[in-house]
Amino acid sequence: MALLLREADVQALLTMPLALEAVEEAFRRQAAGEAIVHPRRRLELPEKAFLHYMAAADTGSGYLGMKLYTSVRGVLRFLVPLYLASTGELVALIEAGYLGQMRTGAASGVATKFMSRANAQTLGIVGTGLQALTQLEALAAVRKITSIRAFGRDRERRKRFCEEIEAKLGIPVRPAGSAEEAVRGLDIVVSATTASQPVVLGAWLAPGTHVNAIGANFPQKRELDDEAVGRAAIIAVDLIEQSKMEAGDLIQAFRADPGRWTTVRELAEIVAGKTPGRTDAQQVTLFKSNGIAIWDVAVAARVYEMARERKVGRQVPLWEAGGS
Repeated sequence: MALLLREADVQALLTMPLALEAVEEAFRRQAAGEAIVHPRRRLELPEKAFLHYMAAADTGSGYLGMKLYTSVRGVLRFLVPLYLASTGELVALIEAGYLGQMRTGAASGVATKFMSRANAQTLGIVGTGLQALTQLEALAAVRKITSIRAFGRDRERRKRFCEEIEAKLGIPVRPAGSAEEAVRGLDIVVSATTASQPVVLGAWLAPGTHVNAIGANFPQKRELDDEAVGRAAIIAVDLIEQSKMEAGDLIQAFRADPGRWTTVRELAEIVAGKTPGRTDAQQVTLFKSNGIAIWDVAVAARVYEMARERKVGRQVPLWEAGGS
């Protein structure tokens, strides 16, 4: 029997503190060699329809699984099948749109915890879409944020977003009139867009800024210009192998000098204390996030265990005699 968990079930169970804890632990297991991670692959169909798939195993927790999703004409559908490594049993099928938003926000929260200045308190975000809310929620959980600026191209949507965030987090949120206004001079910057060309410029970054770039995960797309990448004294990614395939911000910035990849670190090494997240308060630091399957497996496992304990979800008979 597999436990089917719908989006509403996940939303009822999954909190940001739980997601942060699960993702940070996933990074520690990755650094310890207890996580096996396969990069994302994409099957492209005519008319820009995609099937995306990525897999991971957490030998520490005993779970393995995949994230599968389609993107067709702007509509995305996410699913995580979760297995027990010891038996191969499919224990859960989880609708994973909300789960994905939470784990992506949590990863930026972990990066901010280990790479931003401890006294960082001002935050700016470019992008007001689905990923933006959980980014801000995670960052507010790891730093004492006192003010937020947000920019998105749609003025009405930007206004509603700021009102929603302010009500949810209890932090003043000001709509910015431009990406530059949202970014310039702040302690922490997030880019969470679908942009193909840079929306955050290095000239806008103050000394000591930490940047989380989460939006571009195709080689031809980028959110940061060359100067923003070049100013980063420390660059971390979730998985170097995957970043070399799809982190357009770095691929394009390093095109003239591929040797710069040797300076990039995996965030897992920083979380595990193997390399510093920053060595100077004036350094600009960068986490380029693409998203890796070990986050999905780690968070899905926590959600599944809570669902079993609280008797949430519906059992679906699979591979059973007489199942229907």
